[in-house]
Amino acid sequence: MSNDLQNKVIFQQVAELLQNARQQVLRTVNSTMTITYFEIGRIIVEEEQNGKDRAEYGKKLLRDLSKQLTKEFGRGFSIDNLENMRKLFLTFSKSETLSRILQIQKPQSLTEEFKSQKTQSVSAEFNKLDYQTLSSFFKLTFSHYIFLMRIEDEKERRFYKIESEKHNWSVRELKRQYDTALYTRLALSRDKEGILKLSEKGQIIEKPKDIIKDPYILEFLGLPELHQYSESQLEEEIINKLEQFLLELGHGFTFVARQERITFDDKHFRIDLVFYNRILRCFVLIDLKIGELKHQDLGQMQMYVNYYDREMRLEDENKTIGIVLCQTKSEAVVKYTLPENNEQIFASKYKTVLPSVEALKKLLENK
Repeated sequence: MSNDLQNKVIFQQVAELLQNARQQVLRTVNSTMTITYFEIGRIIVEEEQNGKDRAEYGKKLLRDLSKQLTKEFGRGFSIDNLENMRKLFLTFSKSETLSRILQIQKPQSLTEEFKSQKTQSVSAEFNKLDYQTLSSFFKLTFSHYIFLMRIEDEKERRFYKIESEKHNWSVRELKRQYDTALYTRLALSRDKEGILKLSEKGQIIEKPKDIIKDPYILEFLGLPELHQYSESQLEEEIINKLEQFLLELGHGFTFVARQERITFDDKHFRIDLVFYNRILRCFVLIDLKIGELKHQDLGQMQMYVNYYDREMRLEDENKTIGIVLCQTKSEAVVKYTLPENNEQIFASKYKTVLPSVEALKKLLENK
């Protein structure tokens, strides 16, 4: 690896360390507020159990509480926000993950427990827990949880919670990843056991295939769906919005170069984009293609990968990965162009408009 490339990689690693330190301070503040709102939600739910007409009593309780808290503490305690706190407790007190952390024996239905009007509800068990225990579960902002509560499927909700925590996603980033159906796109390439791991551990990267998505969603570029632009224009837009592109690529990617020139036998070739993945410890080369993938495109990428492996890769680094991004592709062309044991060259489609989440989920259901 040249000194310039090595310096870029080192800078990215140091910058990420500093960013993570800042995020850690914010996380402590966010966790404290979320736990406080969770406890407020618990108090509201338990008080509702004492009302004879729970529906009407609950509405009056929220109205009165909102008025008193706003007068004492200012903004942030609207009826809608108090309802969100209530929902925070109801949603996550039933979470399998939180129950394991708290080591509480849940009833079959928390709702049925409320209906029974027992004097001691399961929610009261939370009184016995210390802050440190809850903080190991609530690591995001309240705004994150408001969005997560909209996701009905608990496995999918757990995945987005884990990924938001691991990678410091803002609410905006979380929303984009959900809108582009990240969980569904990753699940499409996994068996049932792999899908379960996604919901329990998030995305785990152990081999090259783990970083590949198909399709990649590039709606942030603002380009039309039809190829009314050139490959150079596509590349230029990606560079202009590199932060968003890195987010779409996934975990551990750092930018190295664009239009990287390689030369041999007095012939010059240019690789569109070069990245380095710190988790897999390897270079990742990307070539952009407008229109349909051709077998020559895969052959050219194989040449680039071979060159990087033999001329650029250090002894302690893993083999280079090559990704050809195209608008359409024939699976048969990919299958018969690449060797059966291929673990380095990949072809993925890209879309410049948001796909239908329902359509992607239907593909997952029909696997």
